[in-house]
Amino acid sequence: MGIVFKQSFNNTLILFLGFAIGGLNVLFLYTHFLEAEYFGLITFLLSAANMIMPLIVFGMQHTIIKFFSSYKNQHEQDSFLLTAILLPMLIIIPLALLGVVFYQQIAEFLARENIIIEKYTYTIFFTAIFMGYFEVFYAWSRVQMKSVFGNFIKEVFARICISILLFAVYFDWIDANQFIYAVVLVYLLRMIIMKLYAFSLYFPKIEWNGLPKNIREILSFSLYIIMAGSAGTILLEIDKFMIPQMKYIAEVAYYSVGVYIASVIGIPSRAMQQIINPITARELNNNNLEEVEVLYQKSSLNLLIVGGLLFLLINVNIEELYNIIDREEYTVGIYVVFVISISELIKLSLGTNGAILTNSRYYKMLFYYAIGMAISVILLNRLLIGSMGIQGAALATLIVVALFSLLKIIYVNKKMKMQPFTKKTATLLGLITFLFLIFYFIDLPFHSLVNILIKSCLITFIFVFTVVKLKLSDDMNLMVKRYFK
Repeated sequence: MGIVFKQSFNNTLILFLGFAIGGLNVLFLYTHFLEAEYFGLITFLLSAANMIMPLIVFGMQHTIIKFFSSYKNQHEQDSFLLTAILLPMLIIIPLALLGVVFYQQIAEFLARENIIIEKYTYTIFFTAIFMGYFEVFYAWSRVQMKSVFGNFIKEVFARICISILLFAVYFDWIDANQFIYAVVLVYLLRMIIMKLYAFSLYFPKIEWNGLPKNIREILSFSLYIIMAGSAGTILLEIDKFMIPQMKYIAEVAYYSVGVYIASVIGIPSRAMQQIINPITARELNNNNLEEVEVLYQKSSLNLLIVGGLLFLLINVNIEELYNIIDREEYTVGIYVVFVISISELIKLSLGTNGAILTNSRYYKMLFYYAIGMAISVILLNRLLIGSMGIQGAALATLIVVALFSLLKIIYVNKKMKMQPFTKKTATLLGLITFLFLIFYFIDLPFHSLVNILIKSCLITFIFVFTVVKLKLSDDMNLMVKRYFK
């Protein structure tokens, strides 16, 4: 776990920085500088782009991770990487032609409840291309075991650019309409920077020597990953896509703030996955299942420790945080924060489960799981958003995440005889529950910021002290000993 823990730690710091800047944007700049209608609009457009992104790039970001380490010479690697860049064009060009022909019908369908969407519909397609090729070049750098720079560009650079644009709106340098287009250009710039960095790490010889020998396997894998990735993204983004189809678009803004706050809990997983996915792929390619199991259990426990602390810090302070935001209409998202936080903890408990399925011969099962999750969340959203509003969208997400996470754990255990939990997992969950029940009902009489600071310091000290004393994580104990002798 050495290289995993080191790069994961660096990536976690970057992700926290990115989320801090994003938090400034979402919790304060968006809510105070931009009308809720336009905040909801940009959220909708980016969510729609994210949903079609796996299809746009033919799943190549996952294909690069899975197959690159299986090629043993530079000639094969060069042929594979050039193929990975060109194959998405087989999707992009036909989709562009269809989009031109049926643009009006598509725009009217998306804008049937909120007419503001219609004039911006075409930006969804271009943003999806920019997002998709960014992920391709990011995967290109990750297989070289270089994930930190790409993580910085993805998580920090884009958010800084958006902060600047929001201040530009505030000072009337640009209007809300120009802000939407400027955000699309930020994603284009981000893609170009990632491309230049990936080529600086490894630049293939530009000569066409035919398709890779295993092209049929590549196409088969990519096809399943496209469908699985698209369906998986639906789980993450469909709520923000469906709310404007059933409710006023401003409610997307209220929902997005709650989801953003809860998504901080997922930072450790996102950081670890940057480096652990290619390592898991390598160990599976070498049939080193013992190391895969070690990574599986350690990643689950370590992610739950860090995520559990974040869960506590967020949810015991949530009412104080909304007091600081000082926008009464946004407080409907408090319930959303709690429910999505639980779903994030469940996802953390899976550890490397997704990486194992993606990079093993059982990868096709991801398609069936993803399809099941997508159908379930769409049906539940249709039912619950209508009756409960944005709280129903959060509950639908939790139900689907809990059910299908359990199925994934059972499947990997059945096929590969490994599961992510140990006795330490139960101890850790008991600790999280105990501290939540104690601190949630403590109401301090000071200013909201002071209350958050006091409760956060107490929780962090008690939690970390207990985890170290009980020796729940070898990696965490080593880190504590290194920095606190």
